[in-house]
Amino acid sequence: MRLRHTGGRTVHLGYCTNVHSAEDLAGIVAQLDTYAVPVRETLGADPLGLGLWLAAPVAAELAADPAARRRLRTELTVRGLEVVTLNGFPYAAFQAPVVKGAVYRPDWTTDDRLGYTLDLARVLADLLPDDAARGSVSTLPLAWRAPWDRTRADAARRRLDRLATGLAAVERDTGRPVRVGFEPEPGCVVESTPQAVAALSGMDTDRLGICLDLAHLACAWEEPAAALERLAVAGLPVVKVQVSAALEAAAPTADAAALRRWVEPRFLHQTRTAGCAAATGAAPTAATGVVSGGGPQGADPADPSWAADDLDVALDAALPGPWRVHYHVPLHAPPEPPLGSTLPVLRAALAALFAGADAGCDHLDVETYTWGVLPAARRPRTDAELAAGIAAELAFTRDELVALGLTPTDKAVIP
Repeated sequence: MRLRHTGGRTVHLGYCTNVHSAEDLAGIVAQLDTYAVPVRETLGADPLGLGLWLAAPVAAELAADPAARRRLRTELTVRGLEVVTLNGFPYAAFQAPVVKGAVYRPDWTTDDRLGYTLDLARVLADLLPDDAARGSVSTLPLAWRAPWDRTRADAARRRLDRLATGLAAVERDTGRPVRVGFEPEPGCVVESTPQAVAALSGMDTDRLGICLDLAHLACAWEEPAAALERLAVAGLPVVKVQVSAALEAAAPTADAAALRRWVEPRFLHQTRTAGCAAATGAAPTAATGVVSGGGPQGADPADPSWAADDLDVALDAALPGPWRVHYHVPLHAPPEPPLGSTLPVLRAALAALFAGADAGCDHLDVETYTWGVLPAARRPRTDAELAAGIAAELAFTRDELVALGLTPTDKAVIP
């Protein structure tokens, strides 16, 4: 889906396919017919944007085979689909029965992560529509926060330099620029925008920037306009936005039974109380390279006084409320009371990005990868129900953007 900002920029809107499990090329193409085509038909969109997730083995296969890339682009085109962004955060097996902390490995201290990301850039350069200004790839924010020290920080920085060099080579070879966005996430080395400024300033911002996930922003208890201003002042571009909302509980002690229904074994659901708002970030120390909190009293976003690395841990610890939980919930269907979602943060972020004279970003991905682990009463029972839910989320997001003055430029119609 494409929309035109009042400033004249084309804004691409799609959904991220990491909600689907296929990790081989045949399975990925089959998923287009099972999900993406029905979503496009429901919306009347031509084209429908996809934020493809390609696991590392298939990314390597495609990067090594120009003919396979051309075939994949043809498979997309004949179905009325287009790709301007790839999700390069999960390396593999993202819909396995248990993922948890494995999603953060390999990290940016390794050549495996560098090679995977450059494979994705090579693939994307050949998938981009001819009229797309650029491509984007999202990736993890360096690593999980522990273990992390100066040696690991230096190793990651060297690979970021090599990444920028590799992206320059992709553009030189193909004529297509691709940028990589590091995605702040609860529990990682970079959890908040102040930590992003501390850890990522000085990298090549022509090719590297930030992927801003709006559920993660909410879990950090950041105010969207201030967060975006902080990134802008630091010269860190937002190259991609993941449109998402987190689970919220105003009174978690009283509502513990309702929250227990959201505990599940596949993904981490990092939980942050409002005390996390004190953690405004700071530079790495010279001795350790660790990105500390650095609020007025050196606050750390992952301090156990207001943070837990999973929802069941937060419940057992009886952390004080209110809570925001890293659990992506369907945008159009917030949880039943007494629980809620962080939609107000999402709306404030979209307004900060798009209500001005120019668009703050041109790649938007709806990223609700948790459909398969929602509480049973909310979980899709069939492929058709999942496709309908994805279409409803995209319609919701499109309507939010239209309310901010953007104009659809494809054939999208309100379902």
